[in-house]
Amino acid sequence: MIQTCIRTFVTLMLGFGLVLAQAADPKEAAEPAVKKSDSGICHDKTSASYVNTKKFTPFKSLDECVKSGGTLPAKSAAAAEPLVKKSDAGICHDKASPSFERTKKFTEFKTLDECVKSGGKLPGGK
Repeated sequence: MIQTCIRTFVTLMLGFGLVLAQAADPKEAAEPAVKKSDSGICHDKTSASYVNTKKFTPFKSLDECVKSGGTLPAKSAAAAEPLVKKSDAGICHDKASPSFERTKKFTEFKTLDECVKSGGKLPGGK
């Protein structure tokens, strides 16, 4: 009985020590902004596969990763939904605009500034 308790205690302490060692690992603490997997897919922290990607090349940005020959995930948020929509009426809507979701016919832009420079107007005629 005492030997079983001692074994259990020792096992728990070893397990606890491993957890502490992993938590203190500076590699784990400093995760890169982008991971390019061995299969060449660039995952930023918004990617569903970011956490699961263990074998990777680190990058500071998605742009840097793609320029190295990487590709974006097939269902990336960047590819799925535009950041700014210019409606057929020429009004620029970002995600903060109440009309963003309702705008179905649009030209896609990365920023409000790009949309306005293309001849678009801000909501409310601003």
